[in-house]
Amino acid sequence: MPDASITDRLAVCSWSLQPQTPEELFERVKQIGIPRLQIALDPIRDNRLVWGKTQALAEQQGITFVSGMFGTIGEDYTSMESIRRTGGVVPDEHWDANWRNIQEVAKLASSMGLKVVTFHAGFLPHSPSDPDFAKLLARITQIADLFERHGITLGFETGQEDAHTLRLFLEQLKRPNVGVNFDPANMILYAKGDPIEALRVLGPWLKQVHIKDANQTKIPGQWGEEVRVGTGQVDWRAFFKVLNELHFKGWACIEREAGNQRVADIQAASTFVSRL
Repeated sequence: MPDASITDRLAVCSWSLQPQTPEELFERVKQIGIPRLQIALDPIRDNRLVWGKTQALAEQQGITFVSGMFGTIGEDYTSMESIRRTGGVVPDEHWDANWRNIQEVAKLASSMGLKVVTFHAGFLPHSPSDPDFAKLLARITQIADLFERHGITLGFETGQEDAHTLRLFLEQLKRPNVGVNFDPANMILYAKGDPIEALRVLGPWLKQVHIKDANQTKIPGQWGEEVRVGTGQVDWRAFFKVLNELHFKGWACIEREAGNQRVADIQAASTFVSRL
């Protein structure tokens, strides 16, 4: 992990830039001026013809991959209810195919020299007595052990459950190479509690953070609204204060998943963090 100020540990989530090719991705990265990426691994795994040269091009252009990310089959973000049913590795109908893909992702991440990979596990049951708890614990253990054999740390994306539920699951999992990729905006988008309090609860498992902002919904059961960093309800001064208290030295990756001015919004986020 790097040992530098937070501005020197900023990176950009590649999928935020919606690139169709690696050349397009790196052109947008140059516009932003941050030569570090959390790279989406599924396009490289799925389409080697287009994305197979990603690492070689990055090396030529002085761009570093600080971590990776993968998704799962059939995820439907249309509504809160649809993602609850379809998210992560919970659905039985996709588990076999997801496991095949995840094994390929682990090999790919290892070949790229990545040390951290993040993903959405899916909605975690609130109680160990829930039948899905043991199923998900077994699947995540299988995934964790696979990545551990490759020397890779796994980070759960936060937000789909409250911090205490996630902490309970991590305590039951007992895998030192598994922690959280903490996204304060997701806590707001999913209405899962105060992000700063959640950060304290999950501090011992902190592997990476996302820089993203949001406003809470006024309609229960619906999504909140993702907004440009610094214009939402995340208390960024408190957020960075807690990171300092936790002696966090990992990467802070700017993510923007809404709007049609991604480059400008990510540049604005970088400026905002630097000024803080």
